[in-house]
Amino acid sequence: APGTSAPSAPRCWYRGAPREPGARWTEPGCRSCACQVSTPSSPRLSPPHQPDVGLSRRVPLQGGRVLCEAVSCPVVACSHPLPAPAGGCCPSCAGCLHEGVARAEGDVFSPSDWNCTVCVCLAGNVSCISPECPPGSCPSASPADCCSCQPAKCSFRGRTYAPGARFSLDGDDCTTCVCRGGEVECSFAPCPVLDCPQHQRHLGPGQCCFTCRDPPAPAGCFVDDNGVEFPIGQIWSPGDPCELCICQADGSVSCKRTDCVETCPYPIRIPGQCCPDCSAGCTYMGRIFYNNETFPSVLDPCLSCICLVR
Repeated sequence: APGTSAPSAPRCWYRGAPREPGARWTEPGCRSCACQVSTPSSPRLSPPHQPDVGLSRRVPLQGGRVLCEAVSCPVVACSHPLPAPAGGCCPSCAGCLHEGVARAEGDVFSPSDWNCTVCVCLAGNVSCISPECPPGSCPSASPADCCSCQPAKCSFRGRTYAPGARFSLDGDDCTTCVCRGGEVECSFAPCPVLDCPQHQRHLGPGQCCFTCRDPPAPAGCFVDDNGVEFPIGQIWSPGDPCELCICQADGSVSCKRTDCVETCPYPIRIPGQCCPDCSAGCTYMGRIFYNNETFPSVLDPCLSCICLVR
């Protein structure tokens, strides 16, 4: 009727917010809600004896209602599904959850406590493959080996040795043996290279290698390549009368020169003597005359000379 407004379409009110008819949404706690509006009832007419003159006919309308129910997740067909992400309700097979660690689709990894085992994430399933180890013993027991095997022991001359054991042969300390992979390997002890002559090498009791003897104590001094030897304590002159040498107790030679301190105006040099002699005589025209000796003068044959030591 004129002057009146048309009624609004029915809708749902949920927690203070309007929802359109047919709207669906998810509430916290994985609850799915929907707004449903019922069909309006048939119009009610006025009695015939009372016609509605000048009045509008009112049609009652019913408001919408909200229906909520728990979200129904489809059954996942994988062994290691990923939990629902933030804001989601259902797990996903687009990845794997293994030992608390999320793995992407196609990811290849090794578990932390499974040595040499390789795993792969495919369609939410984790498949692991372990190496095949041969039965029996193995050459070595290394932590990096994939197979858990025990190294073989060695049997040698009636005795059993653990893997890696080192031992010596009975009565032969110069040979060292080792147990490796069930077999015994023996080798001689290495000896150092000696720098002494063959006649000075010596093999002592209980020793595996030769050693050099101590050189014998010297009995004298060798002064040249001809084998001339002076006894210890011997003093001699090597050719210079002013130099004297002595043979030391350790076989070495010690030499020392003589310093001449006596001077005179007419020194006499005696062959084989280091220092000139001022008391032996006189030197005249290249000749040596002794004290109180007379001789003719070379310049004047009528003159006679005498050597006087002062």
